[in-house]
Amino acid sequence: MADGGGGPWLQWYGPSAGMVLVQLFSALVDVALKTAGRLGMRPIVFVTYRQGIAAATLLLASLAARGCTLRPMAVGARAFALVFAVSLASTTGQYFYLQGLLLASPSMARATTNLAPGITFAIAAVIGLEKVDIRSLRSVAKVVGTAICLAGAVFMAFFKGPKLLGVVLVSATGDWVKGGIYLVGNAVCVSICYILQVPICKSYLDPLSLATWMCFLATLQCAAMAFFLEPNYLQIWKLNSFWEFPCILYGGVFGSGINFFLQSWCISVKGPLYSAIFTPLSAVITTILSTLFLHEELHIGSILGAITIIVGLYVVLWGKADDVKRESPAINSSGSKGGVDSDSIGVRVQSQTNLSEPLLSDNGNSSTHTC
Repeated sequence: MADGGGGPWLQWYGPSAGMVLVQLFSALVDVALKTAGRLGMRPIVFVTYRQGIAAATLLLASLAARGCTLRPMAVGARAFALVFAVSLASTTGQYFYLQGLLLASPSMARATTNLAPGITFAIAAVIGLEKVDIRSLRSVAKVVGTAICLAGAVFMAFFKGPKLLGVVLVSATGDWVKGGIYLVGNAVCVSICYILQVPICKSYLDPLSLATWMCFLATLQCAAMAFFLEPNYLQIWKLNSFWEFPCILYGGVFGSGINFFLQSWCISVKGPLYSAIFTPLSAVITTILSTLFLHEELHIGSILGAITIIVGLYVVLWGKADDVKRESPAINSSGSKGGVDSDSIGVRVQSQTNLSEPLLSDNGNSSTHTC
């Protein structure tokens, strides 16, 4: 069903409203993360609790959707190894993201999530999953867009510049630079996550099963990582303040669970490219919220770097949109699957997915996935 059901209003305005909510929920997660960090919660602890809550939420959704049976979630050894690797990449990325968020700022953290599509293209080109044709303007656009994104990230990390409402020039501190490096590391992990998901969703799991498995494994992986990263392993799990609980509850239920459903539905109706266009909105919302509620000081360098990254993102998406013409015949013959991420939308590599068309067609052939 191409329109996703629900009447004409839902058909025309539902995907747009859904993607705005996705970006709003993502921005609020950053505020929750920063708040929990200020209350003394360790980043790895927040990730562990968040993933555990998300796993429980998605498991309940899986049971409700399948009549209380878990049989469709069964996987073999090879599929489990791939899911474990994707989950590890996602877990490491979330840890890097939290470290960068605490060392830098929420607005910078959210802006750097727009690096993922460009880095995904770069990694895919290096390992041979994406072809680069220098004679094609669209192909060159993907390369140039990736370079623009990385230049914006470097600019944000190493040049803060004067305050937006002041004239004092501020150089980047050590913590700010470290935060920028962590955030770029998160974008690399997310890109690896995108690439590793391709064989999983193509041959093994449906989106809901994959997300449930990943959150469950991520919970165990985070708990194991905390054992090596934190000296007081038994004490760090205790909540220091009542307000830490709503922060992690929101991160797990809304930041992961509900965002997954909204994003998957929007992509099934409108396609990944349509959804990716909304990604920079979360950076704008995060900047506004962190300025109002966290009293974050905005700097010219951060704003210019964020704008540069967003410009690079749209250049990459413009170049990637041309793949639609070449991939459409493959879709008709193979009926392969598409994909998305729960926190940030990425561009698929060699997935043979029509990026501008809905993933739900009239014949009911559809699929999406998360990271």
